Amino acid sequence: MDSKVYLDHAASTPVDPIVLEAMAPHFSDIFANPASSHRDGQRSEAAVETAREQISSLLNCTPAELVFTSGGTESDNLALRGAAIAARIERNADHILISPVEHPAVSKTARHLKEIHGFELEYLPVDTHGMVAPDDLATMVRPDTAVVSVIYANNEIGSINPISELGAVCRSRGVPFHTDGVQAAAHLPIDLVDLNVDLFSFGAHKFNGPKGIGALYVRSGTPLTPIQTGGGQENQRRSGTLNTPAIVGMASALHLAQEHRDDRREKVMALRDHLISRVLEEIPTAHLTGHPTKRLPNHASFIFDHVDGNRLVASLDVQGFACSSASACKVGTPEPSEVLLALGCSPQHALSSLRVSLSHLNQPDEIDRFLDCLPEVVSQCRSQELNVELP
Repeated sequence: MDSKVYLDHAASTPVDPIVLEAMAPHFSDIFANPASSHRDGQRSEAAVETAREQISSLLNCTPAELVFTSGGTESDNLALRGAAIAARIERNADHILISPVEHPAVSKTARHLKEIHGFELEYLPVDTHGMVAPDDLATMVRPDTAVVSVIYANNEIGSINPISELGAVCRSRGVPFHTDGVQAAAHLPIDLVDLNVDLFSFGAHKFNGPKGIGALYVRSGTPLTPIQTGGGQENQRRSGTLNTPAIVGMASALHLAQEHRDDRREKVMALRDHLISRVLEEIPTAHLTGHPTKRLPNHASFIFDHVDGNRLVASLDVQGFACSSASACKVGTPEPSEVLLALGCSPQHALSSLRVSLSHLNQPDEIDRFLDCLPEVVSQCRSQELNVELP
């Protein structure tokens, strides 16, 4: 397994050694509950608040606007449920707008609000690259819209939405605007003021931090009903004992990601462009999904005619390459990708996807080894698929 090449960084990333070092004391020496009033608890609380200040300074927000959660999924849930229910209580708003290419943490939460709580759910149109146009949002947003949610950078196809422009539309209408920034935080500049967002979700394990920790930015003055009640932590917005080691680790990881963003971006973009070019040139009927240029710098995604995506991923795994088909959250699910269907792909094509997501840790020789292997694996999978289809 020493020769294994990991190409699934959109699913998760290894924890940076510097991050591990920052976290270590908070598992043993500074271990008390940060809500405790004694001296040990105050040490833990100081570590949490220092991390909160570090993160807020990196994102251009105030420390009080950050709510620590268990990760991106919880942040998305809190954003949609919290904003929608608060809007219903305060101004009788029952309309939710999302794009059809959201992560399931958003799309399934929105459907739950519709099916269980009676909200009206509408989907914004997207183009063939999975992007939302500000003019379409301006047409569909209503006075009774409780919340709008549009993903910043898509986890399956890599496309980057014009979040600042979309946020400006919502701001002008007085409607809360949320974006799932889980994929974006590792690779894009994040200035929460410039983005015009009211709610922004992210999780640490996408940028070489620990799993099980994330945060939700809640712009000052944005109504938010808590969905997890208890001890009243996080200014009554999210109860539960704070995960001090992970919070410290997230602050360290985000600092490293933003400090080295430009250098890492340059490296992974060169690898990505090389990969996309060779795949499209060397594999017949291979199609790039997502926007060709307005995409995450580390992200390449394809569909291949007459290829089963799950079979392709399994075959590549046997050859020593870790990739994914569509979203990692859909592994093992036989249903076609909702994101690819929204782009106009046929159900067959939506089951024929491959996502390759890179990191600054990847080396050019690893990518070339992958590219030398991929055409033959795709050919084998096509032969198997065609044989299955024969009567």
